[in-house]
Amino acid sequence: MAEGVMKKILSESNSMTQDWHVDSAGIGSWHEGELPDRRAIRTAHSHGLDISDQRARQIKQADFDYFDHILVMDLENYKDALSLCSGADQKKKINLLLDFKYPGQQKMVPDPYYTDRFEESYQLILEGCLAFVQSHRK
Repeated sequence: MAEGVMKKILSESNSMTQDWHVDSAGIGSWHEGELPDRRAIRTAHSHGLDISDQRARQIKQADFDYFDHILVMDLENYKDALSLCSGADQKKKINLLLDFKYPGQQKMVPDPYYTDRFEESYQLILEGCLAFVQSHRK
């Protein structure tokens, strides 16, 4: 959902869209190539987003060189992403998404897969993405 939310925010900010490359990836490979969860698709759709063309992929070492920012949803993924880095410069790129809205609080976006709380996760993702974009406006 975060990829869809970020892309929508950027598209509504017209001038920013061309300067950004937004992508999403997971730590594990267990859903690689699959569509987003049907509940995520439904939740996104209820907010005017179509994420049905996205496919899951696993984060690659090259992502840490290519992207300026790696945003993660929770501390477990934060630690896992750190373990994949090859140096301090790459580690500096990793942040919890909600750190941009709630600095220093280590607030996390809960994984809705088992709890079915997709709307709650969507709202937190929206807060984090809005705060991130606002903090990076030129």
